[in-house]
Amino acid sequence: MRSLRSQFAVTAVATILGFLLVLQFRAQGAAPGLAALSAQDLTTLIANLNTRNEQLAAEVARLDVRLRDLQAGGTQSQVSLAAIREDLDRVRRWAGLVPGVGRGVVVSVAGSVSADAVNDLLNELRASGAEAIAIEEVRILDGDVVASLPGGLAVRNAALADRFSISAVGDPAALTASLTRVGGIIGRIQVAEPEVSITVVAADRVEMPATTRPLRPAYGKPRV
Repeated sequence: MRSLRSQFAVTAVATILGFLLVLQFRAQGAAPGLAALSAQDLTTLIANLNTRNEQLAAEVARLDVRLRDLQAGGTQSQVSLAAIREDLDRVRRWAGLVPGVGRGVVVSVAGSVSADAVNDLLNELRASGAEAIAIEEVRILDGDVVASLPGGLAVRNAALADRFSISAVGDPAALTASLTRVGGIIGRIQVAEPEVSITVVAADRVEMPATTRPLRPAYGKPRV
């Protein structure tokens, strides 16, 4: 029985490793329509992709160590299958493959806001520990940026109205404090774009859909 559990654990960890590598390939080729992005948008996109790839690489390295331990037979009795399942669930939430639900904030934006300002808001939420982000019904992942188009703003080919909301799952107090601090991102946006109104409301329950971005990479193949 222990041998069967160990084999299952090895398979589970290997599956998670392969899944993470697929996410890296997907992130590297995730943003369509690059020609429509400004230099600032491209800079933001590259920074987000670099950060996510570093995080995924660290997770792959950690799980690779666990996999080698399992294959060496040294830690089978200590491995918790529940912990492995938790790892996989965490990666799925991180990748946006499941809906986001939890406490967080809702940021309401109104007025003729620039794409750079919205991307700055998204980056501030990420830096403040947001675990999941969406603009209206579009789940935002690293590699997604808001772009300026002739008709207004758009994200992942979805046009944004003059009024829209950004939802984020995370610690409401930390997210609110980061966004609204004196001299912070909202203050800077409203100085540069005084016609724009931005409000932040803490929420006990924030919901957002899973991403519709396809997981399978077009060219890359993961190796474990």
